[in-house]
Amino acid sequence: MEVKLDRIRCEKLKEKIMSPEDAAKLINDGDFIGTSGFTPAGYPKAVPMALAKRVDQGERIQIDLMTGASVGPELDGLLSERGIIRRRYPYQTNSTLRNAINNDNVKYNDMHLSHSAQYLKYGFLGTMDIAIIEAVAITEEAGIVPSTSVGNSNIFIECAKKIIVEINTSQPIELEGVHDIYSPVNPPEREKININKASDRIGIPYIPCDMDKIAAIVITDIPDKASNVAAIDDVSRRMAENLIGFLESEVEMGRLPENLLPLQSGVGSVANAVLGGLCNSKFTDLNVYSEVLQDSVIDLMDCGKIKTASATSLTISPERMNDFKANFSKYKSHIILRPEEISNNPEIIRRLGVISMNTAIEADIYGHVNSTHIMGSKIMNGIGGSGDFTRNAYISIFTTASTARDGKISSIVPMVSHVDHTEHDVMVIVTENGVADLRGLSPKERAEKIIENCAHEDFKEMLWDYFKRAKEATNTSHSPHLLNEALSWHERYIKTGSMQKGH
Repeated sequence: MEVKLDRIRCEKLKEKIMSPEDAAKLINDGDFIGTSGFTPAGYPKAVPMALAKRVDQGERIQIDLMTGASVGPELDGLLSERGIIRRRYPYQTNSTLRNAINNDNVKYNDMHLSHSAQYLKYGFLGTMDIAIIEAVAITEEAGIVPSTSVGNSNIFIECAKKIIVEINTSQPIELEGVHDIYSPVNPPEREKININKASDRIGIPYIPCDMDKIAAIVITDIPDKASNVAAIDDVSRRMAENLIGFLESEVEMGRLPENLLPLQSGVGSVANAVLGGLCNSKFTDLNVYSEVLQDSVIDLMDCGKIKTASATSLTISPERMNDFKANFSKYKSHIILRPEEISNNPEIIRRLGVISMNTAIEADIYGHVNSTHIMGSKIMNGIGGSGDFTRNAYISIFTTASTARDGKISSIVPMVSHVDHTEHDVMVIVTENGVADLRGLSPKERAEKIIENCAHEDFKEMLWDYFKRAKEATNTSHSPHLLNEALSWHERYIKTGSMQKGH
């Protein structure tokens, strides 16, 4: 691999260039490590792989690991396979790590992403020993230019005792200039964040760094390993149509402008498909203020729908990545990448009037949403940024297919097995069957609308029966429940493999 020293413009730092193996020797057992990376883009690869080799050679190393959000297999996967991760913050999606968490081999603190930087800066998590940051370049003044994500990198560089930089030559140097780095100071000196439009820039295009803290620079060319995006199926298409119909009705009623308000979309194939449905809508001149830009945002740029797309991460699928890099110049002027403390900031979300669109694992008849746990006990991924946006959105929307596991499970249940988003924050639920607008409704009114509009036909009768008997048993009450029976919906699947009666 050619060492592209032109990406390291600070002459003094060129003497810090070393192999991944030598850089990994700087990490000690018990260290608190922070790395770049967000869902999963812009994360370090070479140094974590070298760290795993040390364990393969017989060393005992365990670390506490904090990132921006999820990262790729060379980091979460490899290190959890080797038993290196002792504690993890604030979000993950790796199956090996997920199993280690559910088996209690890794302590996992699932956090609101907008809170994570503050926890570190306020000293709640202790002192960070080393930050490992992927970059495309280092400026003459030792400023670090991030790659495909910012995440918490700026805060890790600020707080860590030492910094290892991975210069990744597989990442296009054209990324330089898309970043807008701004870090709020701690209270009581904190000032308002002066973003009034998605297109506003308030920072600088690199992360300032104390040159003396940079302990190692590693040159690598390992590309991001983002997940493939599933093709848009009929269920996702119908959800997108229902969502677009709802937005169109909001415009007709004068509650949204014709080009909507800034859009936020969660991560994954369903979220990508739902947002991608806007390509076939009448909406134009759209703005995105989100945390991740997926393939669907690139599609919206290609069809001329997007003015500005602001986020903290570019998570492009493998099948689209080469084309995206080759044509990055046509997308660059539309994209801004910010720290997640800014992309997910409640103050800005509220000020801009962001429309949040996130996915649910399940929703109950009163509007509570579970987005993190399977059957109430096993973590799936984490709350991520969905809470940041949902609680502060102009309109908060959750999408979910009405059933899961090939129709054996209803995604609409009497009571969710785990609550991430309460009835107080969830405004709209969308499935392939319809839309439940919950704004201003009492709990029983919400139940009627969710069952009628969102539940699958195979489970609708069961839900109506439950709701009727719950009202009778509790003398109607405010939020009538049959607690044992509500939980038995989930127990039925565990015992029989289906929520339906008679299985």
